[in-house]
Amino acid sequence: MIPAANPRAAYHRHQAEFDAAWRRVMDSGRYILGPEVEAFEAEFADWLGVRHAVGVASGTEALWLALRATGLRPGAEVITSSLTASATLTAIVEAGLRPVFADLDPATLTLDPAEVERRLTPATRALVPVHLYGNPADLTALAPLAEAHGLILIEDCAQAHGAQHAGRRVGTFGRAAAWSFYPTKNLGAFGDGGLVTTADDEVVRELRLLREYGWRERYHSAVHGWNSRLDELQAALLRVRLRHLEADNARRRAIAAAYRAGLPPALPSIAARPGDLGVEHLFVVRHPERDRLRAELQQAGVGTAIQYPVACHRQAAYAGFGAGPGSLPVTERAAAEVFSLPLFPELSDNDVAAVIAAVGALRL
Repeated sequence: MIPAANPRAAYHRHQAEFDAAWRRVMDSGRYILGPEVEAFEAEFADWLGVRHAVGVASGTEALWLALRATGLRPGAEVITSSLTASATLTAIVEAGLRPVFADLDPATLTLDPAEVERRLTPATRALVPVHLYGNPADLTALAPLAEAHGLILIEDCAQAHGAQHAGRRVGTFGRAAAWSFYPTKNLGAFGDGGLVTTADDEVVRELRLLREYGWRERYHSAVHGWNSRLDELQAALLRVRLRHLEADNARRRAIAAAYRAGLPPALPSIAARPGDLGVEHLFVVRHPERDRLRAELQQAGVGTAIQYPVACHRQAAYAGFGAGPGSLPVTERAAAEVFSLPLFPELSDNDVAAVIAAVGALRL
């Protein structure tokens, strides 16, 4: 079976570096918010080209804490996508905010700026574009729209480590950006982990308070905070993976290019818009008979996945936020059709050819 994702392969490819990293942490005696976290924060900020990075416990908490640190008040409306991991909505709702769903650009399945503008109300205070599948949202339209209406722009970069829009890395357009290091991400840990980046000194001060109980000094909470700390071990392992990220992304793009050259036109893929640089976090295709195709590929030894089978506005937890069935036609059609083929840097050329052959044998 060729799996849809395989983080264990990354461990085996760089095992000597990973083993040296975890031994270094174990020998140090420092396991929470120590030198490895500080080094990773500095290295990630330098790689991205921003002033600050703050490591936290997960990508979900990265977005939640970013929303809190930027001063959004409970009850404010936040426009975002419904075709995303429910983690995006978890963070918004847990911050006491009200999600408002806007429909998508049918080519990239990222927020459609015209649909965002149509959803604006006097209560709108923030915009959270999701860079879905490693493809940038249209930030050259969304960032000026946010500025014109006085909105806080926070980028959900959980799937887009290294993606570029208009010659700039995503994560550098908004007041803050949230990153996930879930094991299958382009920059994945071997457990949970997340990070917030920002150029704003005030935001970073709030983030550092909020991630550790609101402490300005130990055991004295100046504000109501939380426990959301990236641990030393994950930071050390992420430092290894960050060194290889650009090469890994290049390999992902090469695999995606081979798929696009070899797959039939009846199975179109989702790609970054012309001029943007995607990082192919997932190779997502769409077809109205998705379930049949997935079952046949499974029989042929090719694993697949669906991101995401039920749009958030159709899930029980978030169905009460005003976007009923039929309100987001592009989103709903995509959720019924999308699925992903195997894509990770360690996938061999022979495996890529086998996937293409298996898809070529399908009745499309």
